Amino acid sequence: MRYFAGSRTGLVFLAAALFAIPAVASTSRIYVTNRAGTTVEVIDPQTDKVIQTISGIEVPQSVHFSPDGSRIYLDEGSRNLLHVIDRKTGKILKSIPIGGHTGYVDDIAVTKDGKQILVCIRATPGALDFIDTTTLERVKTIPFESGLHDIEMTEDGKYAVVGSPEGKVLSVIDVERREVVWDTKFNEGVMTFTIENRPQGAAGRVFVNLEDLNGFAVVDFAKHAEVARITLPDKPTGFTGVGSPSHGIRVAPDGRTLWVNSKPANSVFVYSLPDLKLVGRVAMPELNIPGIAPIGAQPDWITFTPDSKKVYITNAKLRSVSVIDAQSLKLVTTIPVGEVPERINTLDLP
Repeated sequence: MRYFAGSRTGLVFLAAALFAIPAVASTSRIYVTNRAGTTVEVIDPQTDKVIQTISGIEVPQSVHFSPDGSRIYLDEGSRNLLHVIDRKTGKILKSIPIGGHTGYVDDIAVTKDGKQILVCIRATPGALDFIDTTTLERVKTIPFESGLHDIEMTEDGKYAVVGSPEGKVLSVIDVERREVVWDTKFNEGVMTFTIENRPQGAAGRVFVNLEDLNGFAVVDFAKHAEVARITLPDKPTGFTGVGSPSHGIRVAPDGRTLWVNSKPANSVFVYSLPDLKLVGRVAMPELNIPGIAPIGAQPDWITFTPDSKKVYITNAKLRSVSVIDAQSLKLVTTIPVGEVPERINTLDLP
């Protein structure tokens, strides 16, 4: 099983509404969280249609999966809950309160062996909680001086990497020892990032979106240091977006390309790996209203089909997901989803 590698209080009822599933189902699913809504859409990449909707979640944040694909782990920002959901039935097995923090739950990750869920706490001071997936109880908290926004696991499962916008730092945690082993500091806040893995799953480089950079920094994992900073092309430009200009960056599963979103360009730029040469750009949809400048999609997070042939990018402003053919660099279709789609993830079924 592989998966990829982007508020109000009160009683909230969670239900799953299932739509018709094609007779011949594909072996992967794309999950989209709608941060300003209450739903998570599930897309079949064989048909590029929404086949399931999980409803009733206030401020759904990040969605991940157990290694066998039987469980969905979904954090709810409005009530600081981590939901454990049965994938087939859509029913909640347990809702875990992430208490004892001044911040709220943001991103999550699952260890390679499936035994732990790592939960990022945003706002200052921040923290990283370790949840045991058997007992569904918190077993460890690592405190941080500032809030954590994003987390990624190295392919070999040995390390978790977390980033802090306010702390302007990328931190690496030894998963077995449950402690921070090194940091890299920046002059700007750390936003989204992605890990380039070497043979046997060891981390090689980390590509990091920074708060005010329309591009990304390059961190050498072995050197524990930034070794380069790349700015995206200055054309096209003129589109606006909320937050950092470049938000959403991902290495394709086959390790051959790096995809980087740009809000000012309303595009995703593609670089070859390992040489980091620009090989192309794909324009995102735009909204054209007479009398005003075109409105960009605000591309936000990225995922792929496991074979790297198709790319899925959330369009936060346009309530949609763009589907791109990775070889031709052409927009294939646009899938309507919920309010402010942001994080997106791929479940590869057995």
